[in-house]
Amino acid sequence: MLDPKTLEEFGNRMSALLANSPAKDIEKNAKAALGGLFGKLDLVTREEFDIQAQLLARTREKLQALEARVEALEKARQGEQ
Repeated sequence: MLDPKTLEEFGNRMSALLANSPAKDIEKNAKAALGGLFGKLDLVTREEFDIQAQLLARTREKLQALEARVEALEKARQGEQ
């Protein structure tokens, strides 16, 4: 099995090589292009999505409670007639 220090050293050397190569420029350009593309899309953050999901869950609970109340009132009304 390989020594972790050897793997770390190899990783550091590869990082240094990539930092000084055209691959680093390609990575920067790709990140910039993707950032521009994502900026044009109508995206929300995970935090905002989670907040909206919680809001929707509470709204569904309220709706179910109101539906049950209306159903009970309708049954009571039918019993009076």
